[in-house]
Amino acid sequence: MTVARTGVLVVGGGPVGLFLGALLAHAGVDVQVWERRDAAPTGSRAIGIHPPSLDAFAAIGVAVPVLAEAALVRRGIARSRGRTLGTLSFDQASATHPYVVTIDQHRTERILRAGLDAAAPGAVSTGTALTALHRHRDHVDAVGTGPDGSPVALRASFVVGADGARSTVRDLLGIGTTGRDYPDRYVMGDFADPEPVAARRDALVDVGPDGVVESFPLPDGRRRYVALVGRRTPAADEVDAGALADTVHRRTGATPDPATNSMLSGFRIRRRQAGRVGVGRVVLIGDAAHEISPIGGQGMNLGWLDAAELAPLLAEGVRTGSAGPWPAYAAHRQAVARRAARQAEANMLLGGRAAGLGILGREVLLRTVLGLPSSGVLARQYAMRWA
Repeated sequence: MTVARTGVLVVGGGPVGLFLGALLAHAGVDVQVWERRDAAPTGSRAIGIHPPSLDAFAAIGVAVPVLAEAALVRRGIARSRGRTLGTLSFDQASATHPYVVTIDQHRTERILRAGLDAAAPGAVSTGTALTALHRHRDHVDAVGTGPDGSPVALRASFVVGADGARSTVRDLLGIGTTGRDYPDRYVMGDFADPEPVAARRDALVDVGPDGVVESFPLPDGRRRYVALVGRRTPAADEVDAGALADTVHRRTGATPDPATNSMLSGFRIRRRQAGRVGVGRVVLIGDAAHEISPIGGQGMNLGWLDAAELAPLLAEGVRTGSAGPWPAYAAHRQAVARRAARQAEANMLLGGRAAGLGILGREVLLRTVLGLPSSGVLARQYAMRWA
């Protein structure tokens, strides 16, 4: 079997892997992306894009098409028991992008894929699964199966695992993870936006006594609702558009129409961090390296910022023949992931049923924090200006 060669093999063609591939291609690096899926992605899944990610997107020309399709969220409003507790403005969150944007993940992936295809046509191999890695001093041999089940092989200067929380690359390296599972369970769904017209560009969080409901505007007049449903796995009838709509109405007064539901999912929260960012010429990024709570929408952005920091190191390594690991990169990205996880936990604390914070405590805390002159700092924290 003839072994093809490339500068970097990216395993995983989701949003993080596609972005890394596009960054490398724009830097003149020969890159290949292996993606296990053989069909185009569907569904909204992760939706939030923070200002640092938009800045990174601009470097390869994909910020403009993302913004053309996305909904721009300029403020968040905290409510409880029919009353507004406070407002968080994103006006000072970023000099370049004073907002957070929301867009369906499959639309983001399509834009990133187009950016990669334009810079490196044919770089993405769909239906291709990694099965083995053989590491050497100056290269890595990757073995896998193609769409028809036939063997494929590729020799790369570097391999990057961008293949998610159940990373095959991480498993092949023998890298373990540490972390914890959180007890709370959530149900989320997308509906035609039922909020008053004046609130349809706002992120809303209701921390009333029956449990938190968060919601975010989406393109095309839709809204995502995320509701805490307790500390057990949601029963089948709870992962139901009608049941979620009833929960939202009971807790917030909004009336989503179940007939307009376009996405529905139940999920639980996990926090995981890989013991190492990589071994030699094989590196982990995104959920393969660190998995955090989706509350606050930081996980996908964390992966993109991993890619933005790693890409120049890979380009230099391919150009000069030098090799990782890069201790400063690994230490920084692990520290950023820990901070993001702590911030996600703080978001859960404010909205959940944490010990010592009853309904009155949450209301007082949110009123106080959102009323301080320093609330702009909070907006920058939420928008990941530190990452």
